Amino acid sequence: MTEPSSEPSPPPSPSGAIAAVAFAHQAILDQHRAVIGYELFDRSALAHGHTAASDAQLLFNVLSAVDSDSPIGNKTIFINCTHDSLAGGHLDLIAPQRVVLEVPPLPVSESDQVQNRLPNLQDIKRRGFRLAFDYSVLTQPYAAWLELASFIKFDLSVIRPQSLGSFVKLARAKSTAQLIAEKVETPGQYAMLSDLGVTLFQGYWFAKPVLVQGQSVRPAQATILQLINLVRKQASTSEIEEVLKRDPTLSFNLLRFINSAGFGMRTEVTSFKHAVMLLGLNRLFKWAALLLTTSHNGDMPPAVGTTAVARGRLMELLATELLPSEDCDNAFVVGVFSLLDTMLGMSMEAALATIALPDSITQALLHRTGPLAPFLELTIACETGDDEAFARTATQLGLNNAQVNWAHVQALVWAETMGV
Repeated sequence: MTEPSSEPSPPPSPSGAIAAVAFAHQAILDQHRAVIGYELFDRSALAHGHTAASDAQLLFNVLSAVDSDSPIGNKTIFINCTHDSLAGGHLDLIAPQRVVLEVPPLPVSESDQVQNRLPNLQDIKRRGFRLAFDYSVLTQPYAAWLELASFIKFDLSVIRPQSLGSFVKLARAKSTAQLIAEKVETPGQYAMLSDLGVTLFQGYWFAKPVLVQGQSVRPAQATILQLINLVRKQASTSEIEEVLKRDPTLSFNLLRFINSAGFGMRTEVTSFKHAVMLLGLNRLFKWAALLLTTSHNGDMPPAVGTTAVARGRLMELLATELLPSEDCDNAFVVGVFSLLDTMLGMSMEAALATIALPDSITQALLHRTGPLAPFLELTIACETGDDEAFARTATQLGLNNAQVNWAHVQALVWAETMGV
């Protein structure tokens, strides 16, 4: 696959049944709160249940767009399956080392089929796929499946908190599988699970701002905000260079971004003056916004930066066929700054008060209004099971599933090329 450039290409036209399947993703984080993989959800399954055909289409949509040399190829992709889809021929078309197949428990009425399903699961395991099961695999009826588990998932919305410790202890005693906690929504839940020995997590606790009374912007962040404000004011190159000279790390990161594979420059940019000459201040605005994603405070999970960059790129790609180029840059900034409160540890209102932004950006971030708001809502819906918001905003913007799928995959790939 060719490296993505800074100028997004238009999404492909839909073709056949593949275009009918849209997907959502949720990040899977390790104990350092960095993204190690993504669970993908077929949106049609939310309303109608997924089938062997829809599973095949989902895998085709995603894996055909991401080759093995892409950085996202290093991420683990988790796919929800049905037992019928596990017998499908589409599994022959994908590289097993990149995929974890999530195997559901059988309905109570089919519990006698556990042994009958075992040979197929064993064959899939022999072919190199890893299998994930929910905590029911720890119960006696599923004893034969337990040795096949590479991952065991614990859904915090299902398991009572007082029972979690017992299940985790049982899993660690009876299996070598990695443990994943799902629906982790608070820092307290994350801390409790970490103490129990769980090392992988799904949920949105990491993206929620931790507000500290009297929190002020740290010096490194203040310098980046000053840079953004100068760029927004169309300040002279020499004024901006003075800011960069006072912070060599900031200068290095800015040039690293511009020279990254994701930017697609044909010649190396060696100085800020060179960058201004090639790009102009308007386009540097969005690259300055990216710098905040690298300005980690000690408590901010690395996944925040990865998520912010993916949101920015997805919004930019969705907007590219519908809005003027300057508005596409603003769409990018809205996506990145949608987690500004989490990055700075303060309310969105306080965070935006530190920076001069176009009205269309502040309207979208503060009030979810204006021309960029539906792009933001659609982008966030790509991370969630909010099927109603996804359908409504895609229809409002006149975007079909093929267009959103293309932009969605490209955004995840591009976020990895940035190395945030």
